[in-house]
Amino acid sequence: MSSGKIISNPDLTVGADNKQRWNQPAHRRHGFHNAHRLFRRGLMVRSREVLVLGSAEQDLCAAVPGLADLISHPAFSAFCCLKGDQIIMEKAAEDFSTLAPHSIQSVSKLHIHLIIGRLLAEGRVALEGRVRDYLPDMGSGYADATVQALLDMDVENDFTEDYADPQADCYAEEIALGWRLPRAGAADVSLAEFATAITGFRVRAGAGDGAGQVTYKSANTDVLTLIAAKVSPVPLAAHMEAIADAAGYEGALHISMSKDGHPAFSGGGCLSARDLARFGMFLARGGQDLHGQPVANRAFLEETRTRPAHSMSPPKDWLRYSNHTMTDGRMLGHAGYGGQFLMVDMASGTSCAFLSVLENEAGYDDAYMGQLSEVLRDVCLSVS
Repeated sequence: MSSGKIISNPDLTVGADNKQRWNQPAHRRHGFHNAHRLFRRGLMVRSREVLVLGSAEQDLCAAVPGLADLISHPAFSAFCCLKGDQIIMEKAAEDFSTLAPHSIQSVSKLHIHLIIGRLLAEGRVALEGRVRDYLPDMGSGYADATVQALLDMDVENDFTEDYADPQADCYAEEIALGWRLPRAGAADVSLAEFATAITGFRVRAGAGDGAGQVTYKSANTDVLTLIAAKVSPVPLAAHMEAIADAAGYEGALHISMSKDGHPAFSGGGCLSARDLARFGMFLARGGQDLHGQPVANRAFLEETRTRPAHSMSPPKDWLRYSNHTMTDGRMLGHAGYGGQFLMVDMASGTSCAFLSVLENEAGYDDAYMGQLSEVLRDVCLSVS
């Protein structure tokens, strides 16, 4: 028996504000820059081949002055803009690098778009299928929801995702994602246990009509993850390897893991700015790998951009939430808690990755994220 002092892991232990240390404002920047080392458990994937990048530098700050404002913001970590295999511009804060892993939070959700798209093409899942058809033990919060509703964040239930409320369910979800420890005396919880315990499914007014605003719930991604794990003939890790190989990462993709061994696609990914931009180029290629071979479901990706879907909340309401992507028909990508955004111009083949760490209490700012989305759109449009 040890005679030394034993303490609860300080990075993962929940404090008085119901947040683990690495996500408390005073420690969040260190946490997002080191999340791949701080998670309770995780998976790391390297690519078989690397997409080598050249340089074709353009002064994007001159073209889009708002980009200079964002790069000078205290939250800024790193930015990388690619077109094809060329770096158009990259920049990092003094305490960071475009080559270092960074928490990308909900940008990780794009993996579910790609994985479900593959499973649709293989006939293993149907958009009109209900959760109970795949997960018969699912609780009342999700049993009657359709796969399409999950993909479009078109579900109403008791799960809450209000970053300004430290008691919101999205913070309790972090136990299942491997981001924090349960409080002393409480049991650890698996992703399946967490999702199954959600209650209160309600038919959403205007469900399926694509009108109105999205009802954003990261738990929807957790349920899609469980469905994918159930029906896929290969482990979810194999899907991640296929995506990494197709993107040609220089570094590594890190992702936190649940107690029951599922990747935390709802927000557990970590990538460098360069590699996140490489991921965007994979989307810009229509889901083709480095040799032009199809990896993603291209038809699903194309339909995602053109179909009706609920708009994001203002000031990002110029984007729709469709099949686990944010799109206006031309631009496609996803935002992430704390100040992350991947924006891809599907027409020109330009990919912009922006990583940052908001250090306010909530870790989120609608005005900042709205500005970020618009600046990245304008940057993509300015690239010659």
